[in-house]
Amino acid sequence: MDFEPFIRTINNFPKPGVSYKDITPLLNDANAFKAASSALYTLVNGASIDKVVGVGSRGFIFAPLLADKLNAGFIPVRKKGKLPFGTLAESYDLEYGTDELEIHTDAIGRGERILVHDDVLATGGTARAVCNLVEKLGGEVVQCNFLIRLDFLNGGEKLNGYTISSLLRY
Repeated sequence: MDFEPFIRTINNFPKPGVSYKDITPLLNDANAFKAASSALYTLVNGASIDKVVGVGSRGFIFAPLLADKLNAGFIPVRKKGKLPFGTLAESYDLEYGTDELEIHTDAIGRGERILVHDDVLATGGTARAVCNLVEKLGGEVVQCNFLIRLDFLNGGEKLNGYTISSLLRY
């Protein structure tokens, strides 16, 4: 299925000069949503996965579906202060400052094989922070999986050495 017609570009959001890729039309269409879920699963290419990390909040949409199809656990990674148990944090750079992501300290066992999923790979800072968290807890990042990859922002460079897959590339 061609998913591009289901991605809406919103110019100057969330700030002037940014062209935001809105996935809600894809989510609103039952056939496109189901096809995207299946296609994201296919990107894993039969790899053995123990847990799927979903990056809050839009990464939470497909990551649990992938975990179910892969017979794997689901791990939420969220912005600082949103998880209720003991956490490990990782800071990452934004265009105009820094932010911080957290994961529960008991989420990953040593040697577990992890699929990292988020909706969009843009500058790569978020995904790299998640990979760092996974590895600090002893997990192995098998693949980084995205609905959309914005190649013109060079986020893949921050994920050098990791397998990166996406359904769409801009």
